[in-house]
Amino acid sequence: MPRLGLRLRAALLVALVCLLAVGALGVTLYTASEDLEDALIQELVQNEMDYLIQRHRQDPGFVPQVAANFQSYIVRSPMDLEKLPAPMRALGMGSHEMFIADEEFEVLVREIDGVRYYVAYEVGPYEQREQAFKWLVLVAMATAALVSLALGYWLSGMLVSQVTGLARRVGTLEPGAPRAPLARPDQDPEVALLARAFDEYQARIEQMIRREQEFTANASHELRTPLTAIRTSCELLLTDPGLSDKARSRLVQIDEAAGRMTELTQALLFLARGQALGGVETVAIADCVAEAAGPYRADIARKGLAFEVAIAPEAVLDLNYEALRFVLTNLIRNAVYYTDRGFVKVGYASKSLTVTDSGRGISPEHLPRIFERFFREDVVSSGVGIGLSIVKRVCDHYGWKIQVDSTPARGSAFSIAFP
Repeated sequence: MPRLGLRLRAALLVALVCLLAVGALGVTLYTASEDLEDALIQELVQNEMDYLIQRHRQDPGFVPQVAANFQSYIVRSPMDLEKLPAPMRALGMGSHEMFIADEEFEVLVREIDGVRYYVAYEVGPYEQREQAFKWLVLVAMATAALVSLALGYWLSGMLVSQVTGLARRVGTLEPGAPRAPLARPDQDPEVALLARAFDEYQARIEQMIRREQEFTANASHELRTPLTAIRTSCELLLTDPGLSDKARSRLVQIDEAAGRMTELTQALLFLARGQALGGVETVAIADCVAEAAGPYRADIARKGLAFEVAIAPEAVLDLNYEALRFVLTNLIRNAVYYTDRGFVKVGYASKSLTVTDSGRGISPEHLPRIFERFFREDVVSSGVGIGLSIVKRVCDHYGWKIQVDSTPARGSAFSIAFP
């Protein structure tokens, strides 16, 4: 069951409190009116009895008249007893409640000097008024519940409006971007306290980001300097005509490894700092694929793989060239590494780029984890298991959707859908 929002919970609480208050008041009034009604009926019957006794004493031949709600009787002899309604004949002294001809009566019986006096008062109209009052209490409770719910919802909206406004402002915050303080003089004290806490927390985050950016900038400089020196040295050594084929091959491998380390360093710094690898430009897809595949053509030739690029020369996209080249470099490197014979194919159609191979494939149980950090299906692999994780992070950063379809022993297909 979904949790109710703060505003609705506050409205329901107000409605419940009002309903309990109105209900308690209604029950109290109903009980009080019922007691008051019983006392009033008793007093009316008693007064009528006193009047009947007094008139009989003044005039022993007095014959009571039937009134609208009263029936009075004087029993002096057995013949007078026969004139009583049948249910009243067996009554003893005191007050009684009974039904006569389907009507409820309050009956008072007294005996003085051998003469019995009967006063019967019809309480039906009082019962009707009591029922009407009961319905009035119920209607009042229902009306109070609805009114208090609406009022509570309106009041709670006023109470949480500053909180929701603060939440919207917090949701638009960007680390490092200029912003006005969240705390403002017109805020309620409690909201201002929360806003100041957010301001202080945001300041700490920005301070941490500055420290981290300084560290990554220093790390970038320290890492790039030796890598550049390594690659420059390799280029100079490769120009030596007296270099043996074995040494030349080793130097090429060192240069390629240094190049991969440079790209990996750049990608890691991008992920750590949340910054783009470069600007957006119009990119020829085929040219980017050719550059990304360049470092692996020697391995492709050594394994005798067929490398196909099914991309029209005029196919272009407006995106980040460095990011796309980094992603393609990793996907093509994996395809070549895990394919011993067959082909590696790169295709593009309908804003979707696909790298397909005929290699080992990926087990179905490993597919859900293929983009996790440090996950390697092949434990003897020379990689550390972060290449595809970084690829996924780069794709997510630019809104590219990457998917994989693979069958063991038949190959894999990594596809990237561009927005």
